[in-house]
Amino acid sequence: MKIFLVGSACWMLASFIGTASAQVADPSENEAARRVAVGTCAVCHGPRGNSDTPKFPKLAGQREGYLAGQLKAFRDQTRGDADAIAYMWGMAGPLSDGMIAALARYYASQTAAPGRPANTALVAQGREIYIKGVASENIPACGTCHGGRAEGAGDFPRLAGQHAEYLIKQLYSFRNESRNVAVMHGVAKEMKLPEMQAVAAYLESQ
Repeated sequence: MKIFLVGSACWMLASFIGTASAQVADPSENEAARRVAVGTCAVCHGPRGNSDTPKFPKLAGQREGYLAGQLKAFRDQTRGDADAIAYMWGMAGPLSDGMIAALARYYASQTAAPGRPANTALVAQGREIYIKGVASENIPACGTCHGGRAEGAGDFPRLAGQHAEYLIKQLYSFRNESRNVAVMHGVAKEMKLPEMQAVAAYLESQ
């Protein structure tokens, strides 16, 4: 069933891209990207990028450069975590550079949904780790790269409001290097599950 759904969505996406491929330099590409987002990507990520399903990340308000980089990594099959292979390699395969840029602009321009309340004590613990790190375990402060309010900085992604389940899954992907990002491997390999859960709870609440 999963293969059928992904295959159907890829066919729909290819149809959209085929229509837009001759318009790479045309202003209408932004509209074509919106139609792709609302008509295809919304199945998993919601029409404006505020996914309701913890398995799939929220994209609304995400950093434009980060989104473009990840879409290219999916298309080029250089991001190798399990969900990338199962879903996004096929979805991103037909995307041109122009469509990737337009989709990144679309999601970056959307308003991120407010954070979800979580266990107060867990959030407080996660905030401490996020802001200060854990020196005794060589875990650096997350805010150094991701911003004091987890809004992202440069090509470092926004983490505020992201699903806790998704964040924990990505930390494990960094730790086992299925997502091959040296900086994040260095961070995640030192983190224990309770620390991951605390940081994820804090970020989801923002």
